Amino acid sequence: MNSPIPADAGEQRVTWLESALESLYRVSRVLSRTLELRETLVEVLRVLDEECGFNRALVTLTEPDGEAMAISALHGVDASCTPDLRWRAGEGVIGLVLQRGRAQVLERLADDARYLAQRGLFDGEASFIAVPIRVGHETLGVLALQPPAAARDRLEDDAHLAEMVANLIGQTVRLALQVRQERRDLAEERDTLRRTVRNRYGFDNVVGHTPKMKQVFEQVRQVAKWNTTVLVRGETGTGKELIAQAIHYNSPRAAGPFVKLNCAALPENLLESELFGHEKGAFTGALTQRKGRFEMADGGTLFLDEIGEISASFQAKLLRVLQEGELERVGGARTLKVDVRVIAATNRDLEAEVEQGRFREDLYYRLNVMPIPLPPLRERVEDIPEIARHLVDKIAALQGRPLTITDSALRVLLHHTWPGNVRELENCIERAAVMSEDGAIDRDLILISGIEERVTPLHGGGAINLDDPDLDERERVIAALEQAGWVQAKAARLLNMTPRQIAYRIQTLNIKVRQI
Repeated sequence: MNSPIPADAGEQRVTWLESALESLYRVSRVLSRTLELRETLVEVLRVLDEECGFNRALVTLTEPDGEAMAISALHGVDASCTPDLRWRAGEGVIGLVLQRGRAQVLERLADDARYLAQRGLFDGEASFIAVPIRVGHETLGVLALQPPAAARDRLEDDAHLAEMVANLIGQTVRLALQVRQERRDLAEERDTLRRTVRNRYGFDNVVGHTPKMKQVFEQVRQVAKWNTTVLVRGETGTGKELIAQAIHYNSPRAAGPFVKLNCAALPENLLESELFGHEKGAFTGALTQRKGRFEMADGGTLFLDEIGEISASFQAKLLRVLQEGELERVGGARTLKVDVRVIAATNRDLEAEVEQGRFREDLYYRLNVMPIPLPPLRERVEDIPEIARHLVDKIAALQGRPLTITDSALRVLLHHTWPGNVRELENCIERAAVMSEDGAIDRDLILISGIEERVTPLHGGGAINLDDPDLDERERVIAALEQAGWVQAKAARLLNMTPRQIAYRIQTLNIKVRQI
Protein backbone atom coordinates (compact mmCIF):
# COMPACT_ATOMS: atom_id res chain seq x y z
CA MET A 1 0.00 0.00 0.00
CA ASN A 2 1.04 3.64 -0.38
CA SER A 3 3.20 5.05 2.38
CA PRO A 4 2.54 8.60 3.66
CA ILE A 5 4.09 11.10 1.27
CA PRO A 6 7.48 12.28 2.64
CA ALA A 7 7.96 16.00 3.22
CA ASP A 8 11.21 16.10 1.30
CA ALA A 9 10.58 16.28 -2.47
CA GLY A 10 13.60 14.10 -3.26
CA GLU A 11 12.50 11.36 -0.91
CA GLN A 12 8.99 11.71 -2.30
CA ARG A 13 10.34 11.17 -5.82
CA VAL A 14 12.31 8.10 -4.76
CA THR A 15 9.30 6.62 -3.01
CA TRP A 16 7.15 7.15 -6.10
CA LEU A 17 9.78 5.53 -8.33
CA GLU A 18 9.95 2.51 -6.01
CA SER A 19 6.14 2.19 -6.10
CA ALA A 20 6.10 2.61 -9.89
CA LEU A 21 8.78 -0.06 -10.41
CA GLU A 22 7.05 -2.46 -8.04
CA SER A 23 3.71 -1.88 -9.75
CA LEU A 24 5.24 -2.51 -13.21
CA TYR A 25 6.86 -5.70 -11.92
CA ARG A 26 3.63 -6.97 -10.39
CA VAL A 27 1.57 -5.97 -13.44
CA SER A 28 3.93 -7.84 -15.76
CA ARG A 29 3.64 -10.95 -13.58
CA VAL A 30 -0.15 -10.75 -13.58
CA LEU A 31 -0.29 -10.34 -17.37
CA SER A 32 1.99 -13.33 -17.93
CA ARG A 33 -0.17 -15.73 -15.89
CA THR A 34 -3.18 -16.26 -18.13
CA LEU A 35 -4.91 -15.06 -21.27
CA GLU A 36 -8.30 -14.79 -19.56
CA LEU A 37 -8.54 -11.07 -20.16
CA ARG A 38 -11.29 -10.04 -17.75
CA GLU A 39 -9.85 -11.58 -14.60
CA THR A 40 -6.32 -10.49 -15.59
CA LEU A 41 -7.29 -6.86 -16.15
CA VAL A 42 -9.23 -6.69 -12.88
CA GLU A 43 -6.12 -7.94 -11.08
CA VAL A 44 -3.97 -5.32 -12.88
CA LEU A 45 -6.24 -2.51 -11.65
CA ARG A 46 -6.11 -3.89 -8.10
CA VAL A 47 -2.28 -3.85 -8.20
CA LEU A 48 -2.25 -0.23 -9.42
CA ASP A 49 -4.46 0.74 -6.48
CA GLU A 50 -2.29 -1.09 -3.94
CA GLU A 51 1.01 0.28 -5.25
CA CYS A 52 0.12 3.75 -6.53
CA GLY A 53 -3.25 4.62 -5.01
CA PHE A 54 -5.32 4.65 -8.23
CA ASN A 55 -8.51 3.97 -6.31
CA ARG A 56 -10.86 4.27 -9.30
CA ALA A 57 -9.94 2.71 -12.61
CA LEU A 58 -11.33 0.94 -15.62
CA VAL A 59 -10.22 -0.69 -18.85
CA THR A 60 -12.36 -0.50 -21.97
CA LEU A 61 -11.77 -2.55 -25.12
CA THR A 62 -13.32 -2.10 -28.55
CA GLU A 63 -16.09 -4.45 -29.60
CA PRO A 64 -15.75 -6.65 -32.71
CA ASP A 65 -17.40 -4.06 -34.97
CA GLY A 66 -14.80 -1.48 -33.82
CA GLU A 67 -17.43 1.26 -33.45
CA ALA A 68 -17.70 1.31 -29.65
CA MET A 69 -15.91 0.29 -26.46
CA ALA A 70 -17.32 -1.65 -23.53
CA ILE A 71 -15.98 -2.04 -20.00
CA SER A 72 -13.66 -5.04 -19.68
CA ALA A 73 -12.46 -4.40 -16.12
CA LEU A 74 -13.57 -2.06 -13.33
CA HIS A 75 -12.04 -1.18 -9.95
CA GLY A 76 -13.33 1.01 -7.11
CA VAL A 77 -16.76 1.48 -8.72
CA ASP A 78 -19.97 -0.43 -8.04
CA ALA A 79 -20.30 -2.66 -11.11
CA SER A 80 -24.08 -2.89 -10.69
CA CYS A 81 -24.32 0.81 -11.53
CA THR A 82 -22.71 0.28 -14.94
CA PRO A 83 -24.42 -2.72 -16.56
CA ASP A 84 -24.08 -1.88 -20.26
CA LEU A 85 -21.99 1.28 -20.53
CA ARG A 86 -20.34 1.90 -23.89
CA TRP A 87 -18.34 4.72 -25.48
CA ARG A 88 -18.32 5.60 -29.13
CA ALA A 89 -15.33 7.37 -30.63
CA GLY A 90 -15.35 11.00 -29.43
CA GLU A 91 -17.96 10.37 -26.72
CA GLY A 92 -16.77 11.80 -23.40
CA VAL A 93 -13.14 12.04 -22.36
CA ILE A 94 -12.64 8.26 -22.73
CA GLY A 95 -14.20 8.26 -26.22
CA LEU A 96 -11.92 11.15 -27.18
CA VAL A 97 -8.84 9.05 -26.32
CA LEU A 98 -10.18 6.27 -28.58
CA GLN A 99 -10.80 8.76 -31.39
CA ARG A 100 -7.48 10.63 -31.22
CA GLY A 101 -5.24 7.86 -29.88
CA ARG A 102 -3.62 10.31 -27.42
CA ALA A 103 -3.61 10.51 -23.62
CA GLN A 104 -5.83 12.94 -21.71
CA VAL A 105 -4.48 14.25 -18.37
CA LEU A 106 -6.80 16.52 -16.34
CA GLU A 107 -6.10 18.15 -12.97
CA ARG A 108 -9.85 18.36 -12.33
CA LEU A 109 -12.11 16.09 -14.35
CA ALA A 110 -15.22 18.29 -14.04
CA ASP A 111 -13.39 21.16 -15.79
CA ASP A 112 -13.58 19.27 -19.10
CA ALA A 113 -16.83 19.84 -20.97
CA ARG A 114 -16.80 16.25 -22.19
CA TYR A 115 -17.01 14.85 -18.64
CA LEU A 116 -20.04 12.51 -18.45
CA ALA A 117 -21.01 13.18 -14.83
CA GLN A 118 -24.28 11.29 -15.16
CA ARG A 119 -22.45 7.98 -15.54
CA GLY A 120 -21.08 8.28 -12.01
CA LEU A 121 -17.88 6.35 -12.68
CA PHE A 122 -15.31 8.95 -11.58
CA ASP A 123 -15.14 11.84 -9.09
CA GLY A 124 -15.43 15.10 -11.01
CA GLU A 125 -13.40 16.98 -8.38
CA ALA A 126 -10.37 14.66 -8.65
CA SER A 127 -7.61 14.38 -11.23
CA PHE A 128 -8.07 12.05 -14.17
CA ILE A 129 -5.75 10.16 -16.54
CA ALA A 130 -6.87 8.26 -19.66
CA VAL A 131 -4.33 6.64 -22.00
CA PRO A 132 -4.82 4.58 -25.18
CA ILE A 133 -4.22 0.82 -25.27
CA ARG A 134 -2.54 0.22 -28.60
CA VAL A 135 -1.85 -2.90 -30.66
CA GLY A 136 0.60 -1.75 -33.31
CA HIS A 137 -0.78 1.51 -34.71
CA GLU A 138 -4.37 0.68 -33.82
CA THR A 139 -6.08 1.87 -30.63
CA LEU A 140 -8.09 -1.02 -29.20
CA GLY A 141 -9.05 0.39 -25.83
CA VAL A 142 -8.47 2.87 -23.03
CA LEU A 143 -6.96 2.64 -19.53
CA ALA A 144 -8.60 5.29 -17.30
CA LEU A 145 -7.29 6.05 -13.78
CA GLN A 146 -8.05 8.48 -10.98
CA PRO A 147 -5.03 9.28 -8.72
CA PRO A 148 -5.50 10.24 -5.07
CA ALA A 149 -6.09 13.96 -4.34
CA ALA A 150 -2.64 14.32 -2.73
CA ALA A 151 -0.88 13.25 -5.93
CA ARG A 152 -1.73 16.19 -8.20
CA ASP A 153 1.85 17.43 -8.15
CA ARG A 154 3.07 14.19 -9.83
CA LEU A 155 0.26 13.95 -12.38
CA GLU A 156 2.61 13.82 -15.40
CA ASP A 157 4.67 11.05 -13.79
CA ASP A 158 1.49 9.06 -13.10
CA ALA A 159 0.46 9.56 -16.72
CA HIS A 160 3.80 8.13 -17.94
CA LEU A 161 3.34 5.14 -15.64
CA ALA A 162 -0.19 4.66 -16.97
CA GLU A 163 1.16 4.67 -20.55
CA MET A 164 3.72 1.98 -19.68
CA VAL A 165 1.02 -0.17 -18.09
CA ALA A 166 -1.22 0.38 -21.14
CA ASN A 167 1.61 -0.80 -23.40
CA LEU A 168 1.91 -3.99 -21.35
CA ILE A 169 -1.85 -4.49 -21.50
CA GLY A 170 -1.75 -3.92 -25.28
CA GLN A 171 0.70 -6.78 -25.79
CA THR A 172 -1.50 -9.09 -23.73
CA VAL A 173 -4.62 -8.00 -25.62
CA ARG A 174 -2.85 -8.61 -28.93
CA LEU A 175 -1.83 -12.12 -27.87
CA ALA A 176 -5.28 -12.88 -26.44
CA LEU A 177 -6.95 -11.75 -29.66
CA GLN A 178 -4.61 -13.92 -31.72
CA VAL A 179 -5.33 -16.95 -29.53
CA ARG A 180 -9.06 -16.25 -29.65
CA GLN A 181 -8.97 -16.02 -33.46
CA GLU A 182 -6.91 -19.22 -33.70
CA ARG A 183 -9.44 -20.99 -31.49
CA ARG A 184 -12.29 -19.75 -33.68
CA ASP A 185 -10.43 -20.91 -36.80
CA LEU A 186 -9.72 -24.30 -35.24
CA ALA A 187 -13.34 -24.66 -34.13
CA GLU A 188 -14.54 -23.74 -37.61
CA GLU A 189 -12.08 -26.16 -39.18
CA ARG A 190 -13.15 -28.88 -36.73
CA ASP A 191 -16.83 -28.31 -37.53
CA THR A 192 -16.10 -28.30 -41.26
CA LEU A 193 -14.17 -31.55 -40.95
CA ARG A 194 -16.97 -33.09 -38.92
CA ARG A 195 -19.51 -32.09 -41.57
CA THR A 196 -17.23 -33.46 -44.29
CA VAL A 197 -16.72 -36.73 -42.43
CA ARG A 198 -20.45 -37.06 -41.77
CA ASN A 199 -21.15 -36.49 -45.46
CA ARG A 200 -18.44 -38.92 -46.49
CA TYR A 201 -19.43 -41.65 -44.08
CA GLY A 202 -23.13 -40.93 -43.71
CA PHE A 203 -26.00 -43.02 -45.00
CA ASP A 204 -25.84 -41.29 -48.40
CA ASN A 205 -22.42 -42.85 -48.98
CA VAL A 206 -23.83 -46.38 -48.69
CA VAL A 207 -25.74 -46.86 -51.94
CA GLY A 208 -28.71 -49.17 -52.25
CA HIS A 209 -32.48 -49.21 -52.66
CA THR A 210 -33.25 -52.91 -52.70
CA PRO A 211 -35.40 -54.24 -49.82
CA LYS A 212 -32.40 -55.97 -48.26
CA MET A 213 -30.37 -52.74 -48.19
CA LYS A 214 -33.31 -50.73 -46.89
CA GLN A 215 -33.46 -53.19 -44.00
CA VAL A 216 -29.73 -52.70 -43.38
CA PHE A 217 -30.15 -48.90 -43.34
CA GLU A 218 -33.01 -49.15 -40.88
CA GLN A 219 -30.91 -51.35 -38.58
CA VAL A 220 -28.01 -48.89 -38.79
CA ARG A 221 -30.26 -45.92 -37.95
CA GLN A 222 -31.69 -47.69 -34.93
CA VAL A 223 -28.43 -49.06 -33.53
CA ALA A 224 -26.52 -45.76 -34.06
CA LYS A 225 -28.52 -44.18 -31.22
CA TRP A 226 -27.14 -46.56 -28.60
CA ASN A 227 -23.79 -47.92 -27.40
CA THR A 228 -24.73 -51.49 -28.27
CA THR A 229 -21.98 -53.78 -29.60
CA VAL A 230 -22.56 -54.49 -33.30
CA LEU A 231 -21.45 -57.47 -35.41
CA VAL A 232 -21.43 -56.67 -39.15
CA ARG A 233 -21.50 -59.86 -41.20
CA GLY A 234 -20.99 -60.35 -44.90
CA GLU A 235 -18.68 -61.56 -47.64
CA THR A 236 -15.43 -59.83 -48.42
CA GLY A 237 -15.99 -56.54 -50.23
CA THR A 238 -19.61 -55.99 -49.21
CA GLY A 239 -18.83 -52.71 -47.39
CA LYS A 240 -18.65 -53.75 -43.73
CA GLU A 241 -16.27 -50.89 -42.86
CA LEU A 242 -18.59 -48.35 -44.51
CA ILE A 243 -21.46 -49.59 -42.35
CA ALA A 244 -19.27 -49.30 -39.24
CA GLN A 245 -18.35 -45.73 -40.16
CA ALA A 246 -21.98 -44.85 -40.85
CA ILE A 247 -22.93 -46.14 -37.38
CA HIS A 248 -20.17 -44.16 -35.66
CA TYR A 249 -20.61 -40.84 -37.48
CA ASN A 250 -24.37 -40.87 -36.96
CA SER A 251 -24.13 -41.75 -33.26
CA PRO A 252 -23.69 -39.64 -30.10
CA ARG A 253 -20.01 -40.68 -30.26
CA ALA A 254 -19.46 -38.94 -33.62
CA ALA A 255 -17.23 -36.29 -32.00
CA GLY A 256 -15.00 -39.04 -30.60
CA PRO A 257 -12.36 -41.04 -32.50
CA PHE A 258 -13.12 -43.82 -34.97
CA VAL A 259 -10.25 -46.32 -34.68
CA LYS A 260 -10.01 -49.44 -36.84
CA LEU A 261 -7.87 -52.57 -36.79
CA ASN A 262 -7.75 -55.61 -39.07
CA CYS A 263 -7.30 -58.52 -36.68
CA ALA A 264 -6.08 -60.82 -39.46
CA ALA A 265 -3.21 -58.49 -40.39
CA LEU A 266 -1.11 -59.09 -37.25
CA PRO A 267 0.25 -62.12 -35.41
CA GLU A 268 -1.12 -62.71 -31.91
CA ASN A 269 1.82 -61.19 -29.98
CA LEU A 270 1.67 -57.96 -31.98
CA LEU A 271 -2.12 -57.92 -31.93
CA GLU A 272 -2.15 -57.80 -28.13
CA SER A 273 0.31 -54.89 -28.06
CA GLU A 274 -1.60 -53.11 -30.83
CA LEU A 275 -4.95 -53.38 -29.07
CA PHE A 276 -3.94 -52.98 -25.43
CA GLY A 277 -0.71 -50.96 -25.75
CA HIS A 278 2.55 -51.67 -23.93
CA GLU A 279 4.84 -50.23 -21.29
CA LYS A 280 8.42 -49.21 -21.92
CA GLY A 281 10.66 -52.28 -21.84
CA ALA A 282 7.76 -54.76 -21.98
CA PHE A 283 9.54 -56.63 -24.79
CA THR A 284 12.50 -56.23 -27.12
CA GLY A 285 11.96 -53.09 -29.16
CA ALA A 286 9.49 -51.49 -26.72
CA LEU A 287 11.59 -48.35 -26.29
CA THR A 288 8.72 -46.14 -25.15
CA GLN A 289 5.29 -46.48 -23.61
CA ARG A 290 2.57 -46.79 -26.25
CA LYS A 291 -1.20 -46.53 -26.08
CA GLY A 292 -3.22 -49.32 -27.67
CA ARG A 293 -6.20 -49.00 -30.00
CA PHE A 294 -8.65 -49.36 -27.10
CA GLU A 295 -7.14 -46.33 -25.34
CA MET A 296 -6.96 -44.39 -28.61
CA ALA A 297 -10.67 -45.07 -29.16
CA ASP A 298 -11.69 -43.94 -25.65
CA GLY A 299 -14.92 -41.96 -25.96
CA GLY A 300 -15.42 -43.19 -29.53
CA THR A 301 -15.68 -46.38 -31.55
CA LEU A 302 -13.27 -49.27 -32.20
CA PHE A 303 -13.86 -51.24 -35.40
CA LEU A 304 -12.39 -54.75 -35.29
CA ASP A 305 -12.40 -56.24 -38.77
CA GLU A 306 -11.90 -59.99 -39.37
CA ILE A 307 -12.76 -60.74 -35.74
CA GLY A 308 -13.17 -64.42 -36.60
CA GLU A 309 -9.42 -64.75 -37.22
CA ILE A 310 -8.21 -64.20 -33.63
CA SER A 311 -6.80 -67.10 -31.61
CA ALA A 312 -8.56 -68.78 -28.69
CA SER A 313 -6.10 -67.37 -26.12
CA PHE A 314 -6.57 -63.84 -27.38
CA GLN A 315 -10.34 -64.27 -27.42
CA ALA A 316 -10.29 -64.59 -23.60
CA LYS A 317 -8.35 -61.31 -23.23
CA LEU A 318 -10.70 -59.50 -25.58
CA LEU A 319 -13.74 -60.84 -23.73
CA ARG A 320 -12.60 -59.24 -20.47
CA VAL A 321 -12.33 -55.80 -22.05
CA LEU A 322 -15.76 -56.13 -23.62
CA GLN A 323 -17.32 -57.25 -20.33
CA GLU A 324 -15.54 -55.00 -17.83
CA GLY A 325 -14.25 -52.09 -19.91
CA GLU A 326 -10.84 -52.63 -18.28
CA LEU A 327 -7.41 -53.58 -19.60
CA GLU A 328 -3.72 -53.65 -18.72
CA ARG A 329 -1.02 -52.67 -21.16
CA VAL A 330 1.46 -55.40 -22.07
CA GLY A 331 4.13 -55.38 -19.37
CA GLY A 332 2.04 -53.18 -17.08
CA ALA A 333 0.23 -53.80 -13.80
CA ARG A 334 -2.06 -50.76 -13.73
CA THR A 335 -5.68 -51.37 -14.70
CA LEU A 336 -7.04 -48.81 -17.15
CA LYS A 337 -10.74 -48.02 -17.68
CA VAL A 338 -11.89 -47.35 -21.24
CA ASP A 339 -15.21 -46.16 -22.65
CA VAL A 340 -15.32 -47.69 -26.12
CA ARG A 341 -18.10 -48.87 -28.40
CA VAL A 342 -16.99 -51.97 -30.30
CA ILE A 343 -18.15 -52.76 -33.83
CA ALA A 344 -16.81 -56.09 -35.09
CA ALA A 345 -16.97 -57.56 -38.58
CA THR A 346 -16.42 -60.99 -40.06
CA ASN A 347 -17.01 -63.02 -43.20
CA ARG A 348 -16.83 -66.32 -41.28
CA ASP A 349 -19.67 -68.53 -40.14
CA LEU A 350 -19.17 -67.90 -36.42
CA GLU A 351 -21.92 -70.30 -35.42
CA ALA A 352 -20.04 -73.14 -37.10
CA GLU A 353 -16.81 -71.92 -35.51
CA VAL A 354 -18.46 -72.06 -32.07
CA GLU A 355 -19.76 -75.58 -32.69
CA GLN A 356 -16.29 -76.75 -33.70
CA GLY A 357 -14.70 -75.10 -30.64
CA ARG A 358 -12.63 -72.59 -32.59
CA PHE A 359 -14.50 -69.53 -31.31
CA ARG A 360 -15.56 -68.91 -27.71
CA GLU A 361 -19.28 -69.12 -27.22
CA ASP A 362 -19.31 -66.40 -24.53
CA LEU A 363 -17.36 -64.02 -26.81
CA TYR A 364 -19.73 -64.82 -29.68
CA TYR A 365 -22.74 -63.80 -27.60
CA ARG A 366 -20.92 -60.69 -26.35
CA LEU A 367 -20.22 -59.59 -29.95
CA ASN A 368 -23.49 -60.73 -31.52
CA VAL A 369 -25.71 -58.33 -29.56
CA MET A 370 -26.84 -56.55 -32.73
CA PRO A 371 -25.99 -58.50 -35.90
CA ILE A 372 -26.24 -56.65 -39.24
CA PRO A 373 -25.97 -59.03 -42.23
CA LEU A 374 -24.89 -57.43 -45.52
CA PRO A 375 -26.16 -59.04 -48.75
CA PRO A 376 -23.61 -59.86 -51.46
CA LEU A 377 -23.76 -57.79 -54.62
CA ARG A 378 -25.17 -60.67 -56.67
CA GLU A 379 -28.29 -60.58 -54.47
CA ARG A 380 -28.93 -56.90 -55.15
CA VAL A 381 -28.00 -56.44 -58.78
CA GLU A 382 -30.65 -53.73 -59.15
CA ASP A 383 -28.29 -51.48 -57.15
CA ILE A 384 -25.35 -52.00 -59.52
CA PRO A 385 -26.06 -49.03 -61.87
CA GLU A 386 -26.40 -46.62 -58.95
CA ILE A 387 -23.32 -48.03 -57.20
CA ALA A 388 -21.35 -47.86 -60.43
CA ARG A 389 -22.28 -44.19 -61.01
CA HIS A 390 -21.39 -43.38 -57.38
CA LEU A 391 -17.98 -45.06 -57.84
CA VAL A 392 -17.42 -43.22 -61.13
CA ASP A 393 -18.01 -39.89 -59.35
CA LYS A 394 -15.63 -40.93 -56.57
CA ILE A 395 -12.88 -41.94 -59.02
CA ALA A 396 -13.45 -38.77 -61.05
CA ALA A 397 -12.76 -36.69 -57.93
CA LEU A 398 -9.55 -38.64 -57.31
CA GLN A 399 -8.39 -38.27 -60.91
CA GLY A 400 -9.41 -34.61 -61.06
CA ARG A 401 -11.39 -34.93 -64.30
CA PRO A 402 -14.99 -35.64 -65.35
CA LEU A 403 -15.86 -39.29 -65.97
CA THR A 404 -18.98 -40.88 -67.42
CA ILE A 405 -20.15 -44.46 -67.85
CA THR A 406 -22.30 -45.60 -70.77
CA ASP A 407 -25.46 -47.67 -70.59
CA SER A 408 -23.82 -50.47 -72.53
CA ALA A 409 -21.04 -50.62 -69.92
CA LEU A 410 -23.63 -50.76 -67.14
CA ARG A 411 -25.38 -53.66 -68.88
CA VAL A 412 -22.14 -55.62 -68.91
CA LEU A 413 -21.70 -54.93 -65.18
CA LEU A 414 -25.24 -56.08 -64.48
CA HIS A 415 -24.57 -59.58 -65.77
CA HIS A 416 -21.37 -60.31 -63.86
CA THR A 417 -21.62 -62.41 -60.67
CA TRP A 418 -19.18 -60.22 -58.65
CA PRO A 419 -17.62 -62.75 -56.28
CA GLY A 420 -15.54 -59.88 -54.86
CA ASN A 421 -18.66 -57.76 -54.40
CA VAL A 422 -18.44 -53.93 -54.31
CA ARG A 423 -14.66 -53.97 -53.92
CA GLU A 424 -14.31 -55.95 -57.15
CA LEU A 425 -16.76 -53.58 -58.88
CA GLU A 426 -14.75 -50.55 -57.76
CA ASN A 427 -11.48 -52.09 -58.98
CA CYS A 428 -13.08 -52.89 -62.34
CA ILE A 429 -14.36 -49.33 -62.81
CA GLU A 430 -11.06 -47.79 -61.69
CA ARG A 431 -9.13 -49.93 -64.21
CA ALA A 432 -11.52 -48.86 -66.95
CA ALA A 433 -11.18 -45.19 -65.89
CA VAL A 434 -7.39 -45.42 -66.07
CA MET A 435 -7.66 -46.80 -69.62
CA SER A 436 -10.12 -44.11 -70.74
CA GLU A 437 -8.48 -41.25 -72.61
CA ASP A 438 -11.59 -39.09 -73.01
CA GLY A 439 -13.20 -39.84 -69.63
CA ALA A 440 -15.95 -42.07 -71.08
CA ILE A 441 -16.13 -45.60 -69.69
CA ASP A 442 -17.79 -47.78 -72.32
CA ARG A 443 -18.43 -51.51 -72.72
CA ASP A 444 -15.10 -52.21 -74.41
CA LEU A 445 -13.13 -50.68 -71.50
CA ILE A 446 -15.10 -52.80 -69.02
CA LEU A 447 -14.33 -55.93 -71.05
CA ILE A 448 -10.64 -54.99 -71.24
CA SER A 449 -10.60 -54.77 -67.44
CA GLY A 450 -11.24 -58.52 -67.27
CA ILE A 451 -15.04 -58.79 -66.98
CA GLU A 452 -16.57 -61.50 -69.19
CA GLU A 453 -19.62 -60.42 -71.11
CA ARG A 454 -22.81 -62.37 -70.53
CA VAL A 455 -26.45 -61.65 -71.26
CA THR A 456 -28.69 -63.51 -68.79
CA PRO A 457 -31.90 -62.66 -66.92
CA LEU A 458 -31.27 -60.57 -63.77
CA HIS A 459 -33.21 -62.88 -61.47
CA GLY A 460 -32.54 -66.27 -63.04
CA GLY A 461 -35.95 -66.31 -64.75
CA GLY A 462 -36.76 -67.33 -68.34
CA ALA A 463 -34.81 -66.57 -71.48
CA ILE A 464 -33.98 -63.05 -72.54
CA ASN A 465 -36.58 -61.49 -74.85
CA LEU A 466 -34.66 -61.06 -78.07
CA ASP A 467 -37.11 -58.35 -79.16
CA ASP A 468 -36.40 -56.27 -76.03
CA PRO A 469 -35.81 -52.70 -77.32
CA ASP A 470 -33.31 -52.07 -74.48
CA LEU A 471 -30.91 -54.64 -75.96
CA ASP A 472 -28.41 -53.36 -78.48
CA GLU A 473 -27.39 -55.52 -81.45
CA ARG A 474 -24.36 -57.04 -79.79
CA GLU A 475 -26.32 -58.01 -76.67
CA ARG A 476 -29.11 -59.47 -78.81
CA VAL A 477 -26.65 -61.69 -80.72
CA ILE A 478 -24.95 -62.84 -77.49
CA ALA A 479 -28.35 -63.62 -75.92
CA ALA A 480 -29.35 -65.70 -78.95
CA LEU A 481 -26.02 -67.57 -78.87
CA GLU A 482 -26.46 -68.35 -75.16
CA GLN A 483 -30.02 -69.59 -75.71
CA ALA A 484 -28.78 -71.72 -78.62
CA GLY A 485 -25.94 -73.23 -76.59
CA TRP A 486 -23.47 -71.24 -78.72
CA VAL A 487 -24.50 -73.15 -81.83
CA GLN A 488 -24.42 -70.47 -84.52
CA ALA A 489 -26.97 -72.10 -86.82
CA LYS A 490 -29.56 -72.30 -84.02
CA ALA A 491 -28.85 -68.73 -82.93
CA ALA A 492 -29.29 -67.56 -86.55
CA ARG A 493 -32.76 -69.14 -86.66
CA LEU A 494 -33.72 -67.39 -83.40
CA LEU A 495 -32.74 -64.09 -84.98
CA ASN A 496 -34.25 -64.84 -88.39
CA MET A 497 -30.80 -64.66 -89.95
CA THR A 498 -28.74 -66.92 -92.15
CA PRO A 499 -25.66 -68.62 -90.66
CA ARG A 500 -23.55 -66.40 -92.88
CA GLN A 501 -25.20 -63.25 -91.49
CA ILE A 502 -24.70 -64.23 -87.85
CA ALA A 503 -21.08 -65.22 -88.54
CA TYR A 504 -20.52 -61.76 -90.04
CA ARG A 505 -22.05 -60.05 -86.98
CA ILE A 506 -19.98 -62.18 -84.58
CA GLN A 507 -16.88 -61.01 -86.41
CA THR A 508 -17.80 -57.33 -86.76
CA LEU A 509 -19.16 -57.03 -83.19
CA ASN A 510 -15.99 -58.66 -81.81
CA ILE A 511 -17.87 -61.42 -79.97
CA LYS A 512 -15.69 -64.14 -78.50
CA VAL A 513 -17.31 -67.46 -79.38
CA ARG A 514 -17.36 -70.03 -76.57
CA GLN A 515 -16.54 -73.62 -77.26
CA ILE A 516 -19.28 -75.81 -75.74
